[in-house]
Amino acid sequence: MVQGKDIFVRAFEGEWDTTPDGNRRRIVCYTDELMMVEFVFEKGGEGWMHSHPHVQSSYIAEGAFEVTIEGRTETLEAGDGFIVPSGLRHGVKALEKGRLVDCFTPHRSDFLKR
Repeated sequence: MVQGKDIFVRAFEGEWDTTPDGNRRRIVCYTDELMMVEFVFEKGGEGWMHSHPHVQSSYIAEGAFEVTIEGRTETLEAGDGFIVPSGLRHGVKALEKGRLVDCFTPHRSDFLKR
């Protein structure tokens, strides 16, 4: 994981954790202002509906997802992306095995191990 002056990250770096909703994530890198996190979902896996004060930008690196933001649902595939403004309820469902790359501003301190 990168923090501070280290600005390059390798794919093998970072520790995978299981999320409360049963998926996997690893923090790729972060500063106080920005955090990049990779999420892996099995087919049918869900990112439960939730909200947070962070602005979130997400890129679908693999697979297809049903994405719901504040009651609006769209099906997005690899190469697509979406933005979640601060405070909006959102969640995803993996229509097939997939991977998301999310960026948060500011960083998600709740993802950091204490």
